[in-house]
This record gives sequence, structure tokens and C-alpha cells, in this order.
Amino acid sequence: MIKKIDHIGIAVKSLENTLPFYTDVLGLPLLGIEVVDTQKVKVAFLSAGETKLELLEPTSEESPIAGFIAKRGEGIHHVALGVTSIEERIANMREQGIQMIDDKPRLGAGGAQIAFMHPKSAAGVLVELCEKKGDEGVK
Repeated sequence: MIKKIDHIGIAVKSLENTLPFYTDVLGLPLLGIEVVDTQKVKVAFLSAGETKLELLEPTSEESPIAGFIAKRGEGIHHVALGVTSIEERIANMREQGIQMIDDKPRLGAGGAQIAFMHPKSAAGVLVELCEKKGDEGVK
């Protein structure tokens, strides 16, 4: 079951240069910053009501985010949908002919289990399925 839009991922060249817009100009609370070594990114989460914004700064030229920025520039990278039973959601997507980038969940920021759908299956949008422990009761 899809519960909500969990977050919107935004690719940025520099958290240091970008964060003041979100925190000072927009007044969004910074929830935290972490490095996700497996994805070669530094991530900042901001609260925007029930949805979070996830700013993604590459920590290496080999980062998928570095490649995205080089090809498309800074901007919206993905939309993450909060789900329950992510393995079942992946199987359901595949049964419906959706091309998955991730056939199995992997660890993402904040300890979430994540899996991405290929943009070719979602009208050009990179869609992330995101399951977080302790989020089961969220509607």
C-alpha cells in the first residue's frame, strides 16, 4: 500500500550553498544531515509539513547524483512514495510490467529500505518506493 509522498529528492552541487535558501528564505526546519557512503551522497532532510525535502549533494564524481547534475543540472531528482511491505510492492510493480532499477530493497538515508522504478515506466519520473520502520501507522 502506498501511504503518502514521503519526500522529494533534489540534486544540488553544494549543501552549504543551497541550504540557506530552504532554511532561511523558506523557513523550513533542517531535520538532519547524513552521508550515505553506498550512494556517494551527502543528504540533508528538511521538513515541509507531512512531506520532506531531501537535498542530495554528490560526495564523488562516481555518484549517481554527480552524473545526474552533469547531464541535467541541479533540480528535482526523484519523488519518493512511502509504502508498507516494500518487497510486496516491488513484486506488484513487476507483475504490472513496471521496469524496476532495484529488484530488491536496499538501504537508503535514515535507515529506510528503498527501491527505484525506472523513469521509462513512470512517464519520465524517477519514482522511489520507501519503507521506514516505525512508519506503519502513517496514513
